[in-house]
Amino acid sequence: MDRLQFLLLLLMSSNGFCQQGEVCSKSVIESCDDCIKSGPHCVWCQQLNFTKKGEQEAARCDTKAQLIARGCEMDNIISPQNTITIEKKDPLSTSFDQEEPVQLSPQKINLILRPGLPTTFSVSFRRVEGYPVDLYYLMDLSYSMKDDLANVQGLGKELFEALNKITKHAQIGFGAFVDKTVLPYTNTNKEKLQNPCDGNDQQCQAAFGYRHVLSMTSSENEYKEKVAKQSISGNLDSPEGSLDAMMQAAVCGDKVGWRNSSTRLIVLATDAGFHMAGDGKLAGILEPNDEQCHMENSLYTKSSDMDYPSVGQLAMQLEKNNIQPIFAVTKTVENVYKQLSSMIPKSEVGVLSSDSKNVVELIVNAYSRLSSKVTVTHDNLPDNVRVFYTPICDNSIKGNIRGVCENVLVGKKISFNVTVTADSCMENKAFIIRPLGIKDTLTVTLSTNCKCQCNDPVESSSHCTENGRGRVNCGICKCNEGYVGQFCECDRGGKDERSLRASCQRQNGTECEGQGDCVCGRCLCHTSESGKSYHGDYCECDDDHCEKFQNQLCGGNGKCNCGKCECNPGYDGSACHCKKSEESCLTINNTVCYGRGTCKCNRCECKEGYQRPLCQTCPSCPDPCQTKLNCIECLGFDSGPFKKNCSLACSKSLHHEMVDSIPKSSNECHQKDSQGCWINFKLDQLVGEDNYNALIQKQRGKLMLKC
Repeated sequence: MDRLQFLLLLLMSSNGFCQQGEVCSKSVIESCDDCIKSGPHCVWCQQLNFTKKGEQEAARCDTKAQLIARGCEMDNIISPQNTITIEKKDPLSTSFDQEEPVQLSPQKINLILRPGLPTTFSVSFRRVEGYPVDLYYLMDLSYSMKDDLANVQGLGKELFEALNKITKHAQIGFGAFVDKTVLPYTNTNKEKLQNPCDGNDQQCQAAFGYRHVLSMTSSENEYKEKVAKQSISGNLDSPEGSLDAMMQAAVCGDKVGWRNSSTRLIVLATDAGFHMAGDGKLAGILEPNDEQCHMENSLYTKSSDMDYPSVGQLAMQLEKNNIQPIFAVTKTVENVYKQLSSMIPKSEVGVLSSDSKNVVELIVNAYSRLSSKVTVTHDNLPDNVRVFYTPICDNSIKGNIRGVCENVLVGKKISFNVTVTADSCMENKAFIIRPLGIKDTLTVTLSTNCKCQCNDPVESSSHCTENGRGRVNCGICKCNEGYVGQFCECDRGGKDERSLRASCQRQNGTECEGQGDCVCGRCLCHTSESGKSYHGDYCECDDDHCEKFQNQLCGGNGKCNCGKCECNPGYDGSACHCKKSEESCLTINNTVCYGRGTCKCNRCECKEGYQRPLCQTCPSCPDPCQTKLNCIECLGFDSGPFKKNCSLACSKSLHHEMVDSIPKSSNECHQKDSQGCWINFKLDQLVGEDNYNALIQKQRGKLMLKC
C-alpha cells in the first residue's frame, strides 16, 4: 500500500466509513420479550415459518438488517420504539405579577422507553423580570466582628435600595451565631457565659450558638430596629458554628419566613473558619446532626446536644430548600470558603473589607453571578436510569451530569436537551428535573416497553393449533399443557416435561449440548454455521471442528466426523496430512514397531514408556527380572506363589527353556526365589508388550549350598 492509499484509508476511517453497524448481543432467547430486552438494536421477526425445522426460535432475534437479509418482511418485524407524552406545558412567564410565575417548561412529561434505547426531549427556562428575593443576613457576632456589627447596623437603607433595584418584591431577615456554649468552644465559667467578651465591654450579650433575630420583612424600619438591638458576644476558639446556623436557617423555613416563590439567599458574614461534623466529639457530643428544625424562642435548642452538620448534609438541605448561599468573608479565610463553595452548588464567595463596609456591593455582585448562571439537574433518579444534559445557550459549560448556562440575562429564553436512558425494565417510576435555586420543577414519569405487541394473523389458526394443541404468539407456537415441540406436535404421554428434557441431557449436562431442541424426549439437532447439521444422540457432534493441515480440514485428504478425521485410502495422521507407509516402522524381524506402537505417517507412535524410533526399549517400565520372577520359579522349579496355577498365569506371556548354563549378556537376571535360592535366567522380549522368551539355569544356589 503506498502513502496516498494509506492516507485515504485513514481519512475514511475518521469520517465513519469504517465504523461498525448495529449489533444485537443475544443471550438466552426464548420469546419476543426476551429478544427486545437483550439490547436496543435487537428486533424480532414474527413471520410464520421463518425458522427452518430444527432451527432455534432464537434465530428470529437479530438486527433489522440481518432479519431482512434472511427474508423477514418489514411488516413482520417487531421493534418497540420510545414514546414521549407531554402532559403539562404551561407557557413561560415574562414578568412577576403576584401570581405564580412559570420559569420552566414543560412541567410534566411521560416517557415509555425501550431498555437501552435513549430518548431526548427539550426543556426551556426563562427567568422572569422582578422575581422576588428573600435575603437572610446571617452574621458572626464573635468579638472580632465588633466593628463589622456597627457598620451592618447602619446598612439597612442602602441594602433595601440595592435589592429594590433588582425587584420590587424584596424581603430581608437577620440571624446571628457564635458557637456551641460548651468547652472547648466557649468558656463555661458562669460569669464568662453571661459576659464572654474581653475586658469590661458593657455591650456584650451572653454566649449563644444561633439566634434567629428577624423574620423576612419588607420594612426597612423593622430591620433597623431589630438589628440595632444586637450586641457582640464571644467564644474561645477561632472556628465558629457557621454550619449549625446555616442548617437551622435552611430547615426552619416557617420561622425564617421564606416565601414559596422567591430567590432565597443566605448571606453568611464572618472572619473565621467553621466547625463541621465530628468536631462535636471534642466536647463529648456524639449525636449526629438530624437536619431538623430545633428552634424555640428564636434560639437553636440542640446546639449543645447535637454535632455540627457535615458539608454534605448542609449542601443537600440548601439544594432541597432552593437556598443559595453567599459567603461574605474576610481575606484571611477566603480560600477556606472557596473550598466550601466548591462543594455547595449555586454558592458564591466575596471578600469583606475589614469593617464590612463593602457588604452591599458584595451582595449585589454575588447575586448577579448567581442569577445569571442557570444549572439544571435532577433528584430521586431511579436505579438503572441515566440522564445527560446538553445546554442550548451562548455560554454553556461542558459536562453531562448537569446542564449549565452562564451569563444568562433576565428574560432570555434558554433550552436544555435532556437525554434519558433506562437500562432495565421498570414500571411507573418518577424523578424531578429542576434548575438549582428555583422552585419550578419538571416531573418525569417513566415506564419501559419490555413486552412485544404482536399482531398475529388470523389465518395462522392451523399453524400449531391442530386438535387444539396451542396458539400462535409472535410467530411461534405456545403449546397447551401436555404438548411440546416447534408446532406442538409432541404429546408428552403422561410424562412430565422435566423427565422428557432429562433424556436429552448427556451426563446431566446442557440440553442437547446447546445445539439442538429437545422434542418428545429426543434431540432435534440444529444446523451449524457452515450449513451442516449437528448430529449424535445429544447433538454433541459437528463436522466442522477437526484438526487442520495447511489450513484445510483434515488436510483435504479425509472427512471430519464428530471432531475426528477419517482419512481417505492411502493417507494417515490426525489431520490426514501424510501418505500411509510403514517403511521406517519395520524392525529387523519384519514387525511394525515391535508390536509396541502404531505406525503413523511412516513413524512409530509408541505406547507409554517405549522409545522411538522403533519402540524397542522402555527405560521407565518395571524391571522384568523382578516382575517375571514368580513365573520363572514356577515354570522352572515347580515352586513359588504361582505353583498351583502356573500354566494359567504364565504360559501366555513367557516361553521358557531349561539350560545348564546362561551365556553372559546384558539382560541376564540373578534373583532370589521364595525359598531363598538364587536363580539365574535370561529374558528376551519378543514382539508385543508382555511377551518374553526365557533361558533358565537348571541349578539353583543358596550361598555355598545347593538348593
